[in-house]
Formats: sequence, C-alpha cells, structure tokens
Amino acid sequence: MKVLIVEDETVAFENLVEILKEIDETIDIAANTEGISQTITWLNSNTSPDLILMDIHLSDGNAFDIFQHITVEIPIIFITAYDEYAIDAFKVNSIDYLLKPIKVEDLKKALGKFKKWSRTEKVQYLSNMSELHPPQKFMKKMLIPHENQLIPTNIKDISFFYTSDKNTFAFLKNGQQYPYSKTLEQIASTLNPNEFIRANKQYLISRDSIVNITIWFDNRLLLQLDIDTPEKIFVSKNKAAEFKNWMVNE
Repeated sequence: MKVLIVEDETVAFENLVEILKEIDETIDIAANTEGISQTITWLNSNTSPDLILMDIHLSDGNAFDIFQHITVEIPIIFITAYDEYAIDAFKVNSIDYLLKPIKVEDLKKALGKFKKWSRTEKVQYLSNMSELHPPQKFMKKMLIPHENQLIPTNIKDISFFYTSDKNTFAFLKNGQQYPYSKTLEQIASTLNPNEFIRANKQYLISRDSIVNITIWFDNRLLLQLDIDTPEKIFVSKNKAAEFKNWMVNE
C-alpha cells in the first residue's frame, strides 16, 4: 500500500511514519508534502497513492482548500490537533478522523476500515469528495491579553507572529509587541491564507508587511519586513517556489 502524508510538522511526520511501519512494515511512503500548493503540485505530477494521511491545518492554510483546486479521487484519513472540522470530514464519508497525538491502535483501526471497504463504498466516497470544503470565515480582529487588559487589535495592523522557546509573540506594524498564548499553527488556522503565510517554523507573516525579498546564495529567500524582526527570516529552498507563487497570486 502506497501512502502520501500531508503534514507540515517534521516531528509529526516522523511519528506517523514510525507508527505506520509498526502497523505494517510493507507500507510505502510515497512522499511528504507540507502545504496546499505543494500537495496540489505533487498530486498533479505523480501516480496516485492508495491512501492519503492529511493534516487539516497546513503551513499555507486549510487542507480543505486543496479540493477546491483539483479533483482528488483518493481515500483520505484526516489528522489534526483540533476537532472543529470533524463534521465537515465525516460529511464526505471519510475513512476516519484522528486527533493528535496519534495512537497506534486508532490508526491501525482506520487502516483496517480502509482495507475492508467494498468497491461500492469506495465509489460512494469518491462521489462525495467534491462536497468537502469549510466555510471561509477568517478572523479580522483579535483580543491580545496584556497584563490585566485585552487589547482589541485589527489583523491588518499585525506585521508578523514569532515563536521562540515555545513562546509566541504578536508584532504590530507600529512596533509594539505582545506575548500571545497560542501556537503559530493555531493562529494560522484562523487567518486568511491569502494574507498570512508560515514562512518557516518561527514566523507567520503578513503579505502586506513584506518590503523586500533577497535571493540568498543557497537559493533561500531572505525577507525584509516593515519593522525589525528578532531574527532574520529565511524561506527554505524547498518552499521558495511556493512562497513566490503565494506572493503574486491572491
């Protein structure tokens, strides 16, 4: 059985591979894609796998957006750290919906369900795939806790979110910065992917804040924003094409 894993967190990907091999060492990992654009490109360019394990919250937006760009005729097991999309997933008769951290028995059960599907069940599943899409509701304002206050902040006034040593900060265009209790993954899931992108593991940045892009010697991209940043922002060589596409296509 050939499996495509759509997951943008390295540790989560490695954990999935380990669990899959524990369940069935003959399972072939076709590839690991990390975002919407990369997944679409891979599916359009490669022989279809038998199954997809797909995280819903990806670096460049919500995985459901994939189905608005291409027709996916491959069964999927959805994986995420949150449960708000469970109803959307089951509406299309998905194989299963697993919450992180993934347990061996849960994934084993889901794989068993997939293997037992009849041809009729597979045809019914694929006929419903086009219905898979969430409502496009993105946060326009957020409340940032600061001391004994909640500061109402427009999303358009935020330059970037930054994480370091498991601490996250919101940096505003006026130069102010505030600690923020959510992870970059949690924050990204609430923002319009046309307006914010996960540049790397430390930065979630606003499109409007990017003022300069330098091609680095190893084909990485060095980004300059409208305010100073705690560290230089590099987009890896592997994500450079995806990033450039995001910059010019809204």
